[in-house]
Amino acid sequence: MDWRLIVSTFALVFVAEMGDKTQLAAISLAATTRRPLSIAAGAIGALAAGTVLAVIVGQLLPEVLPAVWTRRLAGGIFLATGLVMLFRRG
Repeated sequence: MDWRLIVSTFALVFVAEMGDKTQLAAISLAATTRRPLSIAAGAIGALAAGTVLAVIVGQLLPEVLPAVWTRRLAGGIFLATGLVMLFRRG
């Protein structure tokens, strides 16, 4: 087990997820339902499922697309999402 990779992945994902829509939704649900354990279980399950799906796609994608293009595609999607959010009205 590569603990340095585990810790760096945890830190990167933890910082990247701070203040995102998922956290805001969990805050809102926890404040209105007063059922924090249920909200935490649902949010953790959803994030875990999304992460497992991302890892599976990440393992399969290099078989059809070179790694450099996978990184470029991911970067392009990230930039496009940021631009849409930056210039979106409302």
